[in-house]
Amino acid sequence: MSARARLRRSAATALVSAVTAGSALLLTACDPDGADSAAGATGSPAATASASSGSTAKPSEAASAPGRSGGALNRTGGTGLTVSTGTSTVLMDGRSVDFGTVVRDLAWSPDGKHAAFIDGAGNLQTSDPDGSHKTVIAKAPTGVTWSHPTWQVTTPDQYDKGRTNIVFAADDKGTLRLLSVPAKAGGTPAVLSLNPYSDDHPKLPPQTGNQWPGSTGAHGSIVYANKDDGQVYHRDDYLRQQGGVTTKGSQPAADDEGDLVFVRSVGGHDHIFERTNDDSHQERDLTPDASVDYTEPVISHDGRTVAFRGPDGIYTVPSKGGKPERITDTVGLPAFRS
Repeated sequence: MSARARLRRSAATALVSAVTAGSALLLTACDPDGADSAAGATGSPAATASASSGSTAKPSEAASAPGRSGGALNRTGGTGLTVSTGTSTVLMDGRSVDFGTVVRDLAWSPDGKHAAFIDGAGNLQTSDPDGSHKTVIAKAPTGVTWSHPTWQVTTPDQYDKGRTNIVFAADDKGTLRLLSVPAKAGGTPAVLSLNPYSDDHPKLPPQTGNQWPGSTGAHGSIVYANKDDGQVYHRDDYLRQQGGVTTKGSQPAADDEGDLVFVRSVGGHDHIFERTNDDSHQERDLTPDASVDYTEPVISHDGRTVAFRGPDGIYTVPSKGGKPERITDTVGLPAFRS
């Protein structure tokens, strides 16, 4: 077993499951540039009825032919890649799975056994991978839009008792902050603390304008973007909470060892970049020939594959470079499940 795989297994924890009702109202999430991040963001009448009923029945998996779901192309089978589209269905393992409620900004726990997402009422929910055992973790206040949840799961040791939190972005009438809440029902989200690296680097990171958090690794490191200054930041609270600027860009995500992918504008188009987490901190443009905008990248836990959104579907490319390959023509938010 690789070191990355051991990190992920050590981070995996169980969640409390509960039954909850959904809602028919869909709020639209926005990316850092203000574009709609949920393509076709409307739940079907059947999905709305199922969500509102509070039924404990296991949602059914759509009876689609292999390779055909949500569009003419669905090659997610065996890749660990999933795609949420702002509807009730999620592409995964070559199929379309009906969660029975609107699913926006889906993210997977490190062990792949639980999903976190924003539902049609704008609330934070978790569920099993098939959409069953849904649990409302917290309800968004009126007028506040939540987006892009990520799991912060840490391994217990002499410095850390172990945590299972969900970190997400909150837009309160244009003021963006990062919030954190324990991944169990009934929690109260709190603003995530953001402190500087050290006394030698005392500049306080921006407290507002922050969005697009992504957590990874056994110690729950977080990367996020600031909309106001166009920078990607890193947050580490293993021994003490500290953080600061990493690079210029937006929409960051990291693998289990800290290699980073993000979006940066080049020649009038959004490109996907990778930044290594070693002494060189080498940055590589993974889409140097882009003639359209590529956005919303995510890197697999083992660091080998990067998936991202194009105008006509989801693409993957090796993290060391290569030709992007279209995996599905369904447009949505990609995520990697273990």
